[in-house]
Amino acid sequence: MTELDQLADLLRDAEIALVFTGAGISTASGIPDFRGPDGVWQKRKPVYYQQFMSSASKRRVYWMYKADEMETLATAEPNAVHRAIADLEQAGKVEMVVTQNIDGLHSMAGTTAERLVELHGTNREVECQTCEERTAPERHFERFERTDEAPDCHCGGFLKPATISFGQNLREIDMKRAYEAADRCDLVLALGSTLSVNPAASVPLIATLRGIPYVIINRGETAHDRLTAVTLRIEGDVGELFPAAVERALGEGTG
Repeated sequence: MTELDQLADLLRDAEIALVFTGAGISTASGIPDFRGPDGVWQKRKPVYYQQFMSSASKRRVYWMYKADEMETLATAEPNAVHRAIADLEQAGKVEMVVTQNIDGLHSMAGTTAERLVELHGTNREVECQTCEERTAPERHFERFERTDEAPDCHCGGFLKPATISFGQNLREIDMKRAYEAADRCDLVLALGSTLSVNPAASVPLIATLRGIPYVIINRGETAHDRLTAVTLRIEGDVGELFPAAVERALGEGTG
């Protein structure tokens, strides 16, 4: 039996899978990796949250970085992996999609808000750091382009794309939803992640404490590869492997 056959069998048997995704599933959509050898952080220094909150010049640099990201995001479309995950949800097999990605492509592909946790936030909204109001990003980036200054909220607070920056705590409600899903699921899949960023990478491990199957698909080494809890480790292009397994599982499941 091939690895693809094994994965298809696991997907077919699952009823409430937890799907954990990282940057590797979005590179085919033109979204650059942040931590890889050619990733974003190899080319520029991140602005830490404390710097953003305390320095007008750092806020400007941050918005300049984000303006570059928004140009890429504007043309990005969900790929076969995002669509396959949405297909699994439509088939009633997904408990939760927990993603480290901030590109919003899961939602665009059809994953519902009830089944999605964006642990590191989203570039698709801007959030005030004082009143916490969330608004669409377009007008704020237009303002930044016009004034070359980081925009402020109507309340006077600092506006920031609704992503989690270095040094910024993850949202408790998001971690709670992710951990609760890990406690309920009957299969956990880690797709396109090096599983090296915590506490996000702890989510799949919570699920394995109950002895449920754990599948990792990634091109390149991950931090969980040598754990005995891993049921199936597939090396390769998640964009080819995972959609093929989902098609096989759902196709055979429907006769």
